[in-house]
Amino acid sequence: MTALSEAEKLHYSRQTILPGWGEEGQLRLKDACVLVIGAGGLGAPALMYLAGAGVGHIGVADGDFVEASNLHRQVIHSTASLNSPKASSAAKRIRELNPHIEVLEHAFPITQKNARSVIGRYDVVCDCTDNFSTRDLIAQICFEERVPLVSGAAQLTDGAVTTFKPYLGAGHPCFRCLYPAPLGPELTPSCALIGVAGPTLAVIGGLQAMETIKEIIGFGESLSGRVLTYDGLQASTNVLVLPKRDACDCWRAAGGDRSPNDMTDLTPP
Repeated sequence: MTALSEAEKLHYSRQTILPGWGEEGQLRLKDACVLVIGAGGLGAPALMYLAGAGVGHIGVADGDFVEASNLHRQVIHSTASLNSPKASSAAKRIRELNPHIEVLEHAFPITQKNARSVIGRYDVVCDCTDNFSTRDLIAQICFEERVPLVSGAAQLTDGAVTTFKPYLGAGHPCFRCLYPAPLGPELTPSCALIGVAGPTLAVIGGLQAMETIKEIIGFGESLSGRVLTYDGLQASTNVLVLPKRDACDCWRAAGGDRSPNDMTDLTPP
């Protein structure tokens, strides 16, 4: 691990004193490579907090451009960024926030042609996209490349976050365990149609950053096998157990068939 400079020690001093974090955890963050896919409503807070925390190498993937209607929730951008690529605008902001990190811009959408070559370069992927076809693709490639995937979603005033590590076997479901079949746009209307509250995205994006940091440092309890939901109007959260789905291919791909006696992943938290 590369040692922390005195400037870095000062920059991170309020978090390295946390139990379980320390300088060793900070060094793990410094050496880590995290890809954030989507520099919009969820990506904005996730990127800001990952950069602020000192993830040493951050990739920003987004093929869209900043629009005026983005600014109420995509707080990493500003009016000065209008019509600029979101990847470039976000990268500029987090470089200003933390000069000790490296930022790589992927100013293009993640597609079947490039997903494996991009995702395979990173230690953790943070999925902050807003359409299910892209989320399906990201989840599949992360599964195949054995890359932890921290996934978030939000609409209206509600949101959810979980972590997928299905390659670890029992107790670690995949994206298809949560969504057995691909969801089309008719089942997942965009926020342009139904709306979304900016602070809801801040909550979920912040949780994604925290779960990503936990995966890198190796402290706390992973959300793999569980889904945390947030209801903004009720000011409530809930954590639901997500078992591996019996008919899902991830059982076999992770190393074998499910044992009929294996009920550990069904235990309430």
